Amino acid sequence: MNLAITPLPGRFGARVETDLARMIGSAAAGALPGALHHYRVLVLPSQHLNHADLLAAAALFGDVDTATDRRYAVPGFPGLAIVSNIHQDSTPIGIYDGDQEEEWHADNSFKPEVTAATLLYSVITPGEGGETRFADATRAYAGLPAGLRARVDDLNAVHSVQHLAARQAHAVGGRSSTQAGTLTQLPEVTHPLAPVHPATGARALLLGSMAIPRIQGLPEADGQMLLADLLAHTTSPEYLYTHRWKQDDLVVWDNLAVLHTASPCDSTRHPRLLVRAAVRQQARRPGTPDEGITAEPPASGSKRH
Repeated sequence: MNLAITPLPGRFGARVETDLARMIGSAAAGALPGALHHYRVLVLPSQHLNHADLLAAAALFGDVDTATDRRYAVPGFPGLAIVSNIHQDSTPIGIYDGDQEEEWHADNSFKPEVTAATLLYSVITPGEGGETRFADATRAYAGLPAGLRARVDDLNAVHSVQHLAARQAHAVGGRSSTQAGTLTQLPEVTHPLAPVHPATGARALLLGSMAIPRIQGLPEADGQMLLADLLAHTTSPEYLYTHRWKQDDLVVWDNLAVLHTASPCDSTRHPRLLVRAAVRQQARRPGTPDEGITAEPPASGSKRH
């Protein structure tokens, strides 16, 4: 059963008009993963989800990652975490790294297994600011000159939660939520700079404006210059979609295909609270298509397994 979806302006992302809580368990729900791989970002407005509903929605896309930062976890609902600029007794109630932070990243790139998909549900929506911006790292990779694509294909980048925490703390002039959390002892990991998506076969640039201290095999200065150039390319206007949150919006994104960042928001005037769930990568059986939608062919320069 196909989904009724409307592509967003630009060349990625789609709006899905449905009551997701009622849709869970139906044949149409099985088409959502295919739609996500095709459009990379799905916007589902006007949802009315409790915590159990959100976990059930996340399970449509795969196994929910319950190894979340315990400091910001939702009690009684493993896999859910709070993202918020609200403070109680001068302490943020959720993941928060300052009103002005803009950090382009893919969720959990500092783990051995990068998150496959992320769901973010808006509970308290700011009247101004606090948008989430997405960069189509898949088309950005395809848009690189052929020679640079070939160079990038052979490079690996180091991702470090300690580096991320230090950069965040410096940016906010104090302690970051990453430093205050429970994942700071994770060791450094290495990922391809342009990994192949396990479901679509398309390559995407896996970047992070604060999480990557170096590229293996390159002098530090050369590596940082290459990372800066790639990030500037990926976040240029032609590859961007900005989501301006409304109450009860649910946004799902393919974390292996896009980058994202929050936009500045004045926490003293505009409270912001969202609930997040993450989905782990799953192996797909060769030759098994996604249901409900025909995926676009890999972008130019991508490779199939």
